[in-house]
Amino acid sequence: MALSACAQQVPAPYYGGVAPLQQGQALPPEPQRSKVALLLPLTGSNAQLGQAMLNAAQLALFEQGSPGFEFVPRDTGSTAQGAAEAARAAIAGGARVLVGPLTAGETAAAAAPARAAGVPMLPFTNDANQASASVWPLGITPRQQMRRLVAGAHAQGAQRFALAAPSGAFGQQLAEGLRGAASDLGLPPPTIITYPASAAPGLAARDVAQKLAPSEATASPTAPQGGAAADLLILGESGARARDFAAGLAEAGAPVPKLAGTILWATDPSLAQVPALAGAWYPGPDPSAHAQFESRFQAAFGAVPGRVVGVAYDAAAIAARAMRGQPDTVPPMPVGELILGADGALRLGQNGEVQRALAVFALTPGLEGQVVQPANMPGTVGF
Repeated sequence: MALSACAQQVPAPYYGGVAPLQQGQALPPEPQRSKVALLLPLTGSNAQLGQAMLNAAQLALFEQGSPGFEFVPRDTGSTAQGAAEAARAAIAGGARVLVGPLTAGETAAAAAPARAAGVPMLPFTNDANQASASVWPLGITPRQQMRRLVAGAHAQGAQRFALAAPSGAFGQQLAEGLRGAASDLGLPPPTIITYPASAAPGLAARDVAQKLAPSEATASPTAPQGGAAADLLILGESGARARDFAAGLAEAGAPVPKLAGTILWATDPSLAQVPALAGAWYPGPDPSAHAQFESRFQAAFGAVPGRVVGVAYDAAAIAARAMRGQPDTVPPMPVGELILGADGALRLGQNGEVQRALAVFALTPGLEGQVVQPANMPGTVGF
């Protein structure tokens, strides 16, 4: 199954007239098209999501594609082994760019044959550890989230930051992102507090509160408001654990800094009903851009896309831009160019880094997350 940039399903742009054939004249051979492979879980545990992502890629092709190339879906079977096999088959079939696969494990497996062949990859994972000179993870990474929260709080005068998160890969990436964001702004090193992932969140919160309790250093006139040892405390928890953690902080009785969380908070309206989390921040995509993408997707396919589906649109749009005007060779990726994706602006950097324009939201009881700072693009490319 291939999705051509000149497919018949939608009106195609007019690129000029063609002289009519004379009687007996043979049809001219169809020009060979360059191929972009879509590594998608079309069967297996993520098949439903894979079909939605295929639709999103098709939408990007129709909106931002141009003649001369086609998208060729390849099924990963929702497994790492299937992703590696799909990548090898796609490259053998002439694919010049790989869009996908979905997860970090699938990306790691598919990246080996892609690197060996010099074919760039645009996977959907948010695992920044998968990034390299030819692999750009397009999910919203912990580092991107930390950069946006730190920049937003610093713009309001915050100087000292802290993170409380369970031990593990996600907490480690949050910590690295927070350290990097603080360093970029010349701020003091943040306080990083981790605890076992199996720990009861209420008990972990009390331990965190003790470690952030005021000291002689924080009792000065320049100390954070309220006496806590940080201006902003970022929680690496979500769902019920985030609710219990926030309640545990409040019950500890120590001064609590302003709280913030991750993008996962956007999918849990119940967090806004927790008194201890009222006004807490979290980062997220540009709501206006996402609403427009959602509307176009629903008009085209009759369904509302899930939150993660937009990244397939982004990857397909980047691949379409890379292929414009390119011969049947591996194209240079549009590093440094501003690209309008499903969730707002993004830009590829060197060594697999990706910048995203993220907004800052605040939890508000009885309402959806309220934008307190609009989406903007952090820093410059060379990062």
